[in-house]
Amino acid sequence: MTSRGRGGGLLIAGTTSDAGKSVVTAGICRWLVRQGVKVAPFKGQNMSLNSFVTRQGAEIGRAQAMQAQAARVEPSALMNPVLLKPGSDRSSQVVLMGRPVGEMSARGYHGGRQQTLLATVVECLEELRATHDAVICEGAGSPAEINLRRTDIVNMGVARAAGLPVLVVGDIDRGGVFASFFGTTALLAAEDQRLVAGYLINKFRGDVSLLEPGLDMLHDLTGRRTFGVLPYAHGLGIDEEDGLRVSLRGAVRESVTAPPVGEDVLRVAVCALPLMSNFTDVDALAAEPGVLVRFVDRPEELADADLVIVPGTRGTVRALRWLQERGLAGELARRAAAGRPVLGICGGFQLLGEHIHDEVESKAGSVTGLGLLPVRVRFAVEKTLARPVGSALGERVEGYEIHHGVAEVLGGEPFLAGCRLGQVWGTHWHGSLESDGFRRQFLREVARAAGRRFVPAPDTSFAALREEQLDRLGDLIEEHADTDALLRLIEGGPPAGLPFLPPGAPPLPGVSTTGGRPKGPAATEGAGSDPKTEAGTGTATDIRPKDQTDTRTDTRTESQTEARTETVTEPASTQQLPGPSPLPHTHSHISQEAG
Repeated sequence: MTSRGRGGGLLIAGTTSDAGKSVVTAGICRWLVRQGVKVAPFKGQNMSLNSFVTRQGAEIGRAQAMQAQAARVEPSALMNPVLLKPGSDRSSQVVLMGRPVGEMSARGYHGGRQQTLLATVVECLEELRATHDAVICEGAGSPAEINLRRTDIVNMGVARAAGLPVLVVGDIDRGGVFASFFGTTALLAAEDQRLVAGYLINKFRGDVSLLEPGLDMLHDLTGRRTFGVLPYAHGLGIDEEDGLRVSLRGAVRESVTAPPVGEDVLRVAVCALPLMSNFTDVDALAAEPGVLVRFVDRPEELADADLVIVPGTRGTVRALRWLQERGLAGELARRAAAGRPVLGICGGFQLLGEHIHDEVESKAGSVTGLGLLPVRVRFAVEKTLARPVGSALGERVEGYEIHHGVAEVLGGEPFLAGCRLGQVWGTHWHGSLESDGFRRQFLREVARAAGRRFVPAPDTSFAALREEQLDRLGDLIEEHADTDALLRLIEGGPPAGLPFLPPGAPPLPGVSTTGGRPKGPAATEGAGSDPKTEAGTGTATDIRPKDQTDTRTDTRTESQTEARTETVTEPASTQQLPGPSPLPHTHSHISQEAG
């Protein structure tokens, strides 16, 4: 920690969901910590069914836990103060500072509750900045969701409140990345545009020199530079952000590290339940050489599976009915009767039981389960959040629990606070398969029951593989982004004089504009930063260790404190860019500073 008392910051936004914000944030965190910078990740609001429990018993998004690992710091609720866990297309459980506070409809949340949480989000960010050299923030979706901007607490809302520079990530593999960059910027209000420092292209395939004319034209159009072009990288295996939007039907995960050790492979089928949560539980299996994991939703797809996993879900009763309607419930019963392995985790464990009483999640009352395990489940209002440690199959096991259902085990053999009956196993523990010794023993059991000559690799370390993946992300940033420019951005805040791209956003309530464009020259100070913050004031924050401090001076000369007026206007020094240049320049802006 340097003597300046407050860390630098950067917000990673994206042109779309799944543009690469999570992995870019993790990559920057890993690159910074390797430079000796004390860094923390942050996401003010996350919508995800993949979550994690900190050592303090707080529930946060798994992506933020992964980013904390990239930063080599312990995850905390400060890093993800608001977590939304969808229970349907229209409602979510709201988790505030690691604890559930209730269920809320999307209309109710965006209609008022979300806006009241901005102060909490900013306080958490400022607390992290007070104890770290830098905080790398991740946005959500796109910052140009103009219908939600009034209540935004995760993109430009937090960037403006904290005076953070913004880097917009675009996935070029989807196509249309230049239009996405331009359109995203042009749909932001003038105060928000002043924070957008530039762009980062993700998932590029081919010769970057062919892309450079487009980067030059993008610079001419927007007045903003491109900070790097990251190549498409296979096999990263980093935790996905959202289990609601991502369809895993037919998706396959398998190890790319080594061939099988034994003569056979093991085939694992994961039931792609509705509202599937923490499907990252199977990643440790997929990391084993010779284990093939795929997500399925048809009974015939279970026929050749050596192991079937019924994963966690945010809707246990809904998932139970889905299994019955699809014919998967009958196939699971036949597997159990034949002594073929089935593993239920959390919600999957609950629905394998005999009886479920739920007046909390689905409010369905009493429901008959699949009856494959001697377990009765009662849903409690209080959510269980824990980090248990135990043993199974003679090996130490660590996990984490996130559930409302309380299981009463009536028989079978004890198994990780759940039970085992024949070849049907059930536990509430997420993450148990990341314990290497236990995973190997469990796979041996599965292979024996399935009659496969499969041998687990003796030296697979899931933690080591995860570290290698995070280092690869750090390498992508170090090798393909302008890291000197990134450091200047994190330390110095938004650069001065960034042009306004018309038309801008429609006016927010209580703000007077004309077509989203500035009305006059009065607000030359309107950078949208808080006057108490350093970002945007012309005072750079040095985040590097003293022996690595750059001797270059901060080139910004004008203060950018907040103009706290009711009129949105354009700085007199800021020009509007009318349209594209007729021809591109012949030089690249990847390695040049803009503005």
